[in-house]
Amino acid sequence: MNIAIDGPAGAGKSTVAQKVAGQLEYVYIDTGAMYRALAWAAHHHQLSISDESSVSELLQKSKIQLVRENGQQHVYWNEIDVTSWIRSTEVSQYASIVASYGSVREQMLVLQRRLATQGNVVMDGRDIGTHVLPDADVKIFLTASIQERAERRWKELLAKGTQADLADLEKEIEERDRRDMQREVAPLRQAEDAVLVDTTGMTIDQVVDRILQICERTGESTH
Repeated sequence: MNIAIDGPAGAGKSTVAQKVAGQLEYVYIDTGAMYRALAWAAHHHQLSISDESSVSELLQKSKIQLVRENGQQHVYWNEIDVTSWIRSTEVSQYASIVASYGSVREQMLVLQRRLATQGNVVMDGRDIGTHVLPDADVKIFLTASIQERAERRWKELLAKGTQADLADLEKEIEERDRRDMQREVAPLRQAEDAVLVDTTGMTIDQVVDRILQICERTGESTH
């Protein structure tokens, strides 16, 4: 069974998807991390983020790997572990830009579908249920209010010792939503057959339980 989890920035997709995959003993594929790795690499190589052909060419010549180590997913760019470098606010903004490029998404689509062919995967992103895995057995659309998503991000940064302004984070999330929903290629939207789960006011464990219930029901109905 393949599970697609989509939703806007800060809805808790990665955390929830990892936990769901762990409970089901499935493989977790974080597509957002793949775009973040590319964004980090483009910045690292001092490419202009607004130059689509350079960014696309960089991806073509490089290798992205998602590796599970000690229960955590690590992201490798050309054998370099970039996991701890791709979660900054700056990289988040760049990732949203490179993810809007059609040539980049086409390459990522091939990589992501190849990863899913092994079956029993939980994949999260913005366009998994609508574009990457349109035939996924379970499709979830996770969301939460902008205020809640900004607060979660603020707490996350604070825990890492990074100071951030809550109002600025709300603006950034609003901007990312606009960019993700308005991009020409595979924009962020809920698949018609996806189950909407609003996580506002819910704990991570409550969200995970809700998704596992949906998976259980789907599994029963397909037997």
